[in-house]
Amino acid sequence: MIGLELVVILGAVILACGVLARRTGVAGPVLLLVAGIALGFAPALRDVHLPPELMLLVFLPLLLYWEALTSSLREIRATFRGVVLTSTLLVGLTAGAVAVTAHALGLPWGPAWVLGAALAPTDATAVGALARALPRRTMTVLRAEGLVNDGTALVIYGVAVGVTVGEETLTAGHVAGLFAVSYLGGIAIGLATAAAAGFARQRIHDPVLSNVLTLLLPFTAYLLAELIEASGVLAVVVAGLVMSQLGPRLGSAAIRQQSTPFWTLTTYLVNAALFVLVGIEVQSAVRGLTSTDLLTAAIGVVAVYLVLVAVRYTFLVASAYTIRLLDRRPSQRTRRVSNRARVVSTMAGFRGAVSLAVALSIPTTLASGATFPDRDLIVFITVGVVTATLVIQGLLLGPTVRWARLPDDDGVDQERQLAEVTATEEALAALDEIASDLGTDPAVVDRLRGEYEEHLLVLRSRAGAPETPASAARLDEEYTRLRLALLARKRDVVIRLRDNRDIDDTVLRQVQARLDVEELRLGPLPTDRD
Repeated sequence: MIGLELVVILGAVILACGVLARRTGVAGPVLLLVAGIALGFAPALRDVHLPPELMLLVFLPLLLYWEALTSSLREIRATFRGVVLTSTLLVGLTAGAVAVTAHALGLPWGPAWVLGAALAPTDATAVGALARALPRRTMTVLRAEGLVNDGTALVIYGVAVGVTVGEETLTAGHVAGLFAVSYLGGIAIGLATAAAAGFARQRIHDPVLSNVLTLLLPFTAYLLAELIEASGVLAVVVAGLVMSQLGPRLGSAAIRQQSTPFWTLTTYLVNAALFVLVGIEVQSAVRGLTSTDLLTAAIGVVAVYLVLVAVRYTFLVASAYTIRLLDRRPSQRTRRVSNRARVVSTMAGFRGAVSLAVALSIPTTLASGATFPDRDLIVFITVGVVTATLVIQGLLLGPTVRWARLPDDDGVDQERQLAEVTATEEALAALDEIASDLGTDPAVVDRLRGEYEEHLLVLRSRAGAPETPASAARLDEEYTRLRLALLARKRDVVIRLRDNRDIDDTVLRQVQARLDVEELRLGPLPTDRD
């Protein structure tokens, strides 16, 4: 029965924290994490754990695929050098720095490197949930780093665990081979899976079946990569990025109308549930600590956390000035950011459920049958550091962004304006030719031409074009308000007919669906937008 109880509790906590986050301005994930910690005190929930296989094999492919699918490939290309450096070199340096710190605190080198590998990668889903207010370029780099760096960290983790357990020997060639298989194999599997999915999607026109295919894609990519011991993470990310380019050409409006709300709701619930489960795991980590006392373990958490922050900021500054020294091209100067912006990027380096899942998946015994040394301490420090990054940095990120005075990012608004105006202008230019091919009645052509010309006038008016009257945007807003009011009246009438048993519930749903589509097409009023 605990399974059903947990579902109800998770749902209630997610709902309550979502409402509270909107009213208080505190980031929702922070509230969810704190709520999870509080739930850990309940005796009935003490046996609840976050299974590492559930995170690595179910939650992770789902969340990473959506993050990749909604990322900007253009921005990733523009910041490719920075993404590569932070997702490879920074991960290795962070793992090494944490390992040195942990060894100084008493851990053997093997377990110390396991801890370093677990905490080295930032978490893409945590970044996406907590850092949405950042400028697009900064957000893209952080998300791309979180999408790719898990592959580097998992290779380091596999080597560290294998050496500690006694199943592997540490040689440069062996490690290089593991990295090659992980990255090259993951990329190849991702490309192949996306190509197969694109081929199948061209032949599946039913919206439900097409979305089933989309849902299957990340798990297939992850599974195939794991079968050849490549990076499942990288396979999912590559597949998502490829589908972000192919999808708009392959999908229909009906498919997108189902797909986007489904993925938005699913990933929100999964992400929120993860934050609660991480919070519950804090209690379990404290109770499972037996190899050392609580004070010593807490000191380890503080020390490792400070090392993570210091290494990240130092690397961001040092790498930037090194690039400036080596790359003197004028285009490089346009990419420069201030050290205040690097403080923001440091604060956005959240660790999340992936780190916790990696720590929980550590084997309990060595090849000799002995207990894995300091496993409980590794789990405790990982849980403590993950909690610290989410709570401390999550609460400080907003004030840090305001302190950094980052430049306003209006690029999305400008590009959307460009897209809408250009698309409308070219559609108008092609109207006569298309109408001739279709044999359309001239009265219909004139009617549609008037609608498009009016829409173009409104778009230019909103952009402040000097040749257009500012009143066009105001009249369009009044028109939208009137249309929405009439739709509301039509909806009330249809419901009344159903209540009077003049029409069936099936008819109500069909008519209401058409009214809803029309309302969504009108979009929110400018004064109602967030």
